[in-house]
Order: sequence, then structure tokens, then C-alpha cells
Amino acid sequence: MHKAHVAEWKKEEVIEMTSLLNKYKVIAVADMTNMPSVQLQKMRYTLKDSVVIRMSKKSLILFALDNVKTKHHSIEGLKEFVQGMPALLLTNDNPFKLAKILNRNKSSAPAKGGQVAPNDILVKAGSTPFPPGPIIGELGQVGLKAGIIEGKVAIKEDKIIVTAGQVISQAVAGILTRLSIEPMEIGINLLAAYENGIIFNKSVLSVDEKQFMNNLRLAIESALNLSVYITFPTKQNINVLVSKAARESLAVNNKLGNWDKTNNTESNEKKNVI
Repeated sequence: MHKAHVAEWKKEEVIEMTSLLNKYKVIAVADMTNMPSVQLQKMRYTLKDSVVIRMSKKSLILFALDNVKTKHHSIEGLKEFVQGMPALLLTNDNPFKLAKILNRNKSSAPAKGGQVAPNDILVKAGSTPFPPGPIIGELGQVGLKAGIIEGKVAIKEDKIIVTAGQVISQAVAGILTRLSIEPMEIGINLLAAYENGIIFNKSVLSVDEKQFMNNLRLAIESALNLSVYITFPTKQNINVLVSKAARESLAVNNKLGNWDKTNNTESNEKKNVI
């Protein structure tokens, strides 16, 4: 059977990527679709001291990932994220730090018909700059309820008109542009990152730091309240428990004192009657 010929450049490409993959602890996969070349060059320059960006064909990236399974155990799970116009991002930094840098360097852009929505596209209720006219019908055609308030067209309720992953129609793109909504993100679309046998997907990597800290603060407060409620002493709550015990002891003493006074009064009354 005739063996299929593999172009020499493809072999060299896989060898080079395999070598790079073996040098770094964190291996991330990104989709560079719709990434302007000018911005890509700026990102390469911004990240040049800490991140290597390597774009290649999907099939070659998959081969390279297979080649490093021995060194990077469980890395095959990263293969399902190789999609679109794929690229490898290689670094020794924390994957969350990488995601933060990439998100910081993204910018918004108007939507175009045929593009895929990166996130749910929400149009919020409120007034618009449009006077009454055909625009009301156009808004209705894309699922937005509109009416007239104080002489201007207003959207009556919040509405997600495109969900993440859906294709944006030309009509929706036109309405979004007229409403000055720019839902598209120009930047490196990080899909997943691998570190020490663990794969972090996009939703984990793009965690809201402020919300995370609020949740952490709430968890600490809840844990402290629970430990005090069940009287489980720890280094963190011992002062609270001692204060609580002192207050409860004082309350018991006061109750006993009042009880003694009541009993003594009743006893004296009985003696006087006798």
C-alpha cells in the first residue's frame, strides 16, 4: 500500500512545537479568529518576555500535543479546545495571570452579520435617541419590545437577543450598531489552559476577581458564624466565644438573682401572714 507523503515543513513544524511544549509548564489554547494582524503584533510585543504565541494548523497542533503526553500527563484533554484559528500560548506564569493579561488587552468592537457572539448579547430597557418611526418595527423584528416615552422610542424590557455561540444576523448587527452596543471583543480568545495535569476552561479562567473576593469574604464570615453558633473553638473565634460565654454567664446570674429576690419576697410575705 502506498504510504501518504507528509510534507517536510509539516514534520519540522510538529518537531518545533513539540520542543516548545516540553519547555513550558503552562500550555494554553486560543482561537485567533477575527483577530486583526495589527493587534496580534501588538500582543506579541506586549507578551514577548513571558508568553510565546505559536499559530499553526489544527492537525499539527494535535500531533504536537500527542507527542508530549508523557511529560505532561492528561494534556490530551486540551485537544477538544483546539478550534477555529488555533494558537498555542506557552508560559511559565500562572494561567490565571495569563488570562488576566489577555482580558486587559481586549477591546470592544461593533458586531457584523455572520459573526458568532462571544457572550450573551443583552439589550437593556431604557430610552433611545430615536424619534417615533419605522425603528419601532425594526426593533420588534429582532425581538425587542419598544414604545414611545416622552417623544422618544424606548425599549420596554431587558432582552438577550443573541446567546453565546449563536451567529449574529445582519438585522441584529445593524440594530446593535444603531444602539451603540459593541458586543464583540478584539483580542486573543483564550479557550483553556493546562498546568500540572489540570485543565482550566475559559469560564474558570475569566473569573470576576471582585466577585470572587466578595464570595470569599462571605464564606469566611459564614464559617466564623457557624463555628461560634456550634461553639467550636478556633484561633480566629476564641475571643468571640469568650465574650459570648461571659455575656451568657452574666445573663444567667441576673436571672438567678431575680429568682432569689422573688423567692425571698414570697417567703417574707408568708411569714408576715403567719
